[in-house]
Amino acid sequence: MFNALFEYQFLQYAFIVILLSSVVCGIMSNLIIEKKMLMISGGLAHTAYGGIGLAYFLSFNPTLGALGFTLCCAFFIAVLNRKATIPNDIFIALFWALGMALGIIFIGLIPGYTPNIESYLFGNILSVSLEDLLSMAVLTCLIFISLILFYKDWQLFLFDEDFARLQGIAVNFYHYFLYLLVTLSIILLIRVAGIILVLALLSAPAASASLCSKSFTGRLVLSVLFSFIFSFCGLWLSYYLNVSSGASIVVFAFCIYSLLLLRKKIM
Repeated sequence: MFNALFEYQFLQYAFIVILLSSVVCGIMSNLIIEKKMLMISGGLAHTAYGGIGLAYFLSFNPTLGALGFTLCCAFFIAVLNRKATIPNDIFIALFWALGMALGIIFIGLIPGYTPNIESYLFGNILSVSLEDLLSMAVLTCLIFISLILFYKDWQLFLFDEDFARLQGIAVNFYHYFLYLLVTLSIILLIRVAGIILVLALLSAPAASASLCSKSFTGRLVLSVLFSFIFSFCGLWLSYYLNVSSGASIVVFAFCIYSLLLLRKKIM
């Protein structure tokens, strides 16, 4: 694979996406876990299927369809999370099911040949385009810059919203901005791991890092490193075994996390 990396453009694109997505996953997985948004992220990932189905039905870019649909759902969930009196898991489950159901209906309404949407469900990092690459680069810069410039604000917002509000931090802004970042991350990571598996990329790096470091900064750095290891080794396995890259990445991430957990239990 190392020799092929210098010969084939699709492998070069895949490697660059791994580098960029490692930063995205490393940072976002920590933000999501600290704010207990893991199931919300899973719900948003599955609502993207509704946008993809709508895009195929109306014959426009599926990524744009997924982005628009998921952003609308993210906004409603963010508002409900702030103002609704019903438990979070209820409306998360409803949006989760709604997105999948609408996607199935829209795709079923397409006349003639049904499009192959397997790459959106399970991911295919080897199929990323230059457009995907540029989009991932923009998102990576946005997340990295926002974290560096407002690092202390993020820490206070993540760990103690009430204290952050007393310190004059715009808590509501960070609340909605986090939902925006989560949505953008999900849409772009779908190309890597797919709708069904993307939740693993938004949890495994931070979960693994938490077994090795207690400090928030340390977990951020280790999460980026773990994310790169998961993605690169998963890509290597999928290349040689000729299996789904998204599935290989997730399986490898699970194995590494399990080994780290076992090591911690023994020690």
